[in-house]
Formats: sequence, structure tokens, C-alpha cells
Amino acid sequence: MNDPSMVTIDGPALIFGGNYSNLEATRAVLAEARRLGIAADNVVCTGDVIAYCADPLATVEVMRRSGVRVLMGNCEESIGFGSAECGCGFEKGRLCDLHAAEWYGFARQMLDADARAWMRDLPRRLELSIGGRHLAVIHGGARHIDEYIFASTSQQAMREEIDLTQCDGVVGGHCGLPFTEIVDSCLWHNPGAIGMPANDGTSRTWYSTISPIRGRLNIEHHALKYDFAVTARKMRQAGLSERYALALQDGLWPSCDVLPPVERAQRGKPLASRRVEW
Repeated sequence: MNDPSMVTIDGPALIFGGNYSNLEATRAVLAEARRLGIAADNVVCTGDVIAYCADPLATVEVMRRSGVRVLMGNCEESIGFGSAECGCGFEKGRLCDLHAAEWYGFARQMLDADARAWMRDLPRRLELSIGGRHLAVIHGGARHIDEYIFASTSQQAMREEIDLTQCDGVVGGHCGLPFTEIVDSCLWHNPGAIGMPANDGTSRTWYSTISPIRGRLNIEHHALKYDFAVTARKMRQAGLSERYALALQDGLWPSCDVLPPVERAQRGKPLASRRVEW
């Protein structure tokens, strides 16, 4: 294989991130790629393969066998290099931070040395050439892996991050919410997360496809349905957070600590599939 940081894709790409140790959602999104006829080389994961749910090792193993391209998220960085905490960027002492200590300790216990070595070797950035456009695939921000970029983040801040990449646009992850913004003719696209709902009051999670069509890119946000009841049951059996197990069903995050006011106000409002041409 060529340098994994440089990727040229012919035809459509499927993008997702935030598996969060959710084995059922991981299998479902890979099945979607097969259903759509998208080869593994054209599938990109923006990182955070492990987090809240009960199957960290099995989820890593499925991803490794799948052949899809996986980026290092802050969770892979932290566990791979033996950090004492997840590096999610949560404010110390807040609810998100307290819950993170629980699932992070569980994941560290479950993951073996081979899985940790795989995490350490993941690229921190991919450069994706598709449809004549050059996109930087990063986990959080161009400066920091745990940078939160939301749809409501200022256009100036997004543009500064895009400029740092020296690309036509960015495909990012980390914040857990799907969005696509055109910033001064440049792109910021987040496919959302597949392992936890988008705080919209539904059990659906999100991925995206990017397809070159007649000199432009067609970017589509897709809802993913999977057997969330199985995932929630396994979390409860493992003694993990009941609040996050419930979130898989009711689609509401236990805490909105990390959300800006705009995204916080949208809590519980169902998202719609969206298509953007760029």
C-alpha cells in the first residue's frame, strides 16, 4: 500500500467516526458500505473507535479486519500511548469527565498490547484526493486532536483551521454531531458518530457519503439504524454507565457540557438527512 497519509479515491467514499466501542453499530455501518458497493479502501473512519460502550476489543478487531482506513482519535492516542485519561477535552470535574473515567478504565482493562500497538501506528491525518478536491481528514482540529469544531463554530475559526491544513477543505470528527459547512468556498464536513446518537431524541446514529459528480462533490448525511438494545444490554451487563446505555435508546446525551449554546438548544430535535453539493 502507498503512504497511508496520502489517499486517492475514485468513485464514492463512505465516511464515519466515533464507533465508541459499539460493536453492533460498527458492523451495521460496514454492512452499509457493502450494500452501497463501496470498497474498503474507499471507507474512512475519523477515529475514536473505542469509548462509551462495552466492546472495545471486539470493535477494534472488526475494524482491523475490515480493511477500511482508520485515523487516530484522541482515544486511540491516549490508550495507545498509556495516558491515564481519555484526552477528550472535557472540563475537569464535570459530568462528561466523570463518566469518561469509568469507560476509559474499562477500555484500558479490556484492550491488549496488540490493540494498543495498532492504535499507536494509526495516522493522525489523511490527505484525501477525490473529485479533483484535496481534503484533510483530521480527528478534531488542525492544531489539536481534541479540538471541538461544531456547526456553530465561527466561520473565521473554521477558515483558520482549514488554512493550516493547506487543503481545499476538512473532514473532521470528535464532536459527535453531523454537519457540513461551506466556508469561503472551502469545506468543513463532519459525518457524525455511529456509536452514540446525535443528541436529537432518536436512536439513530450518522455516517456520510462523498461522491464526485460532474466536477462537484455530492455530500450526503445518512442515518444509521442498528440493534441498539443489544448494545445497551451489554453495557448494563458490564456495569457501565446507565445514562449512556439509556442514551442509545432515547437519543439524549447525559450531559451537554461540551456543547455551545446553539447545539445545546437543539437537544432533542430530530435531525434530517441532508445533501450538500460542493
